Amino acid sequence: MTVPEENDTSTPTVDVKRTFAVAGAMFLMAMSAAGPGFISQTGTFTAQYGASFAAAIVASVLIDIAIQLNVWRIVGLSGLRAQDLANRVVPYSGHVLAFLVVVGGLVFGIGNISAAGLGLHDVFGLDIRIGAVISAVLAIAIFNYKALEGTIDRAVLVLGVLKIGLIAVVAVITAPPVGEAALRTVAPVGLDFLPVLTLIGGTVGGYITYAGAHRLIESGTTGPENLRTITRGSVNGILVTGVLRILLFLGILGAVAAGAQLSKTDPAGSAFEHALGSVGLTLFGVVLWTAGMTSTIGASFTSATFLRTLSGVVDRRFNLTISAFITVCTIAFLVLGQAPSALLVFAGAFNGLILPFGLALLLWIGWRRRDLLAGLRQPAWLLVIGGIAFVFTVVAGVQSVAKIPTIFQ
Repeated sequence: MTVPEENDTSTPTVDVKRTFAVAGAMFLMAMSAAGPGFISQTGTFTAQYGASFAAAIVASVLIDIAIQLNVWRIVGLSGLRAQDLANRVVPYSGHVLAFLVVVGGLVFGIGNISAAGLGLHDVFGLDIRIGAVISAVLAIAIFNYKALEGTIDRAVLVLGVLKIGLIAVVAVITAPPVGEAALRTVAPVGLDFLPVLTLIGGTVGGYITYAGAHRLIESGTTGPENLRTITRGSVNGILVTGVLRILLFLGILGAVAAGAQLSKTDPAGSAFEHALGSVGLTLFGVVLWTAGMTSTIGASFTSATFLRTLSGVVDRRFNLTISAFITVCTIAFLVLGQAPSALLVFAGAFNGLILPFGLALLLWIGWRRRDLLAGLRQPAWLLVIGGIAFVFTVVAGVQSVAKIPTIFQ
């Protein structure tokens, strides 16, 4: 039996499974990138920098686009996961990259589970630790459901749309000073590298860099024949992330401008409560819980894909590995007992420090290894903007290393 070619005009059918997979990959990246880390970071830094934080958001969107365009195109064209590509260039560099991504994913996983617990606390008044355990059990149940592919894609789509809608409503109700935010985008006052680095780390660093691209590989959406789909997915995913960040920032800025004194342990939640009372805190709890759940899905799934080709045991027990990953993150949070916002800001900064390593390897492949990209050349303009983003992440990382310990003070 012959299989119709994808570009065969005589069979104008729509591959529903692949369509959902591409949309799922886009939202997996976008929802992971706009997860509880960015929510906590936005609350913390908006309270500290006010309208000037808009400049960090815009800068991070531009850098995210440069990075994701390169990563999705290179990984998608090759059909190889990032760690396998890295090993083709420098032996065992893929193992190092996998180690760094998994460690970063564990840190983010701790923050994601704790944030999901915080979301249930805001909605139902549960103890944060009890909420974290409940959320972890639900996440493990999702991954052990047999229809894994369809379940993940549809879950992140539904939760993502819900999150966007709720944040948009709050952003409108709080009536933020949009004009001042626009001015401070180009003329910030007192803004340093830490918020920019943590935003980059929280939206494109670590496992998030590869979440969507690795999901495409799992669905078979790879190679030159899918290049346009791959490119569209990367751009749309990061734009969705950008819209979410802007809406949340404006919503919190409106509360801060109205005189809200944000809580250090739950800055974004207290901003919503100040603006909308108990209803606002409940809505924020729903947003934070959905963010924690989608990011837990993204972190555990992507981290496991980094181990899948390096370990036969992981490949054979993929779902069990994901379940173990979630369990370890939950236990670590219960033992550490660290405030969720501090963990999430640290996770963003840590992943931002990981980012230059993997990006450098992939940019080298795009520049010198056409044999790994089906013979296609990476456009020069993509390599240029990718190089600029790489330099920025290195500089920002060096500047922020000394500041990371202050996050927990």
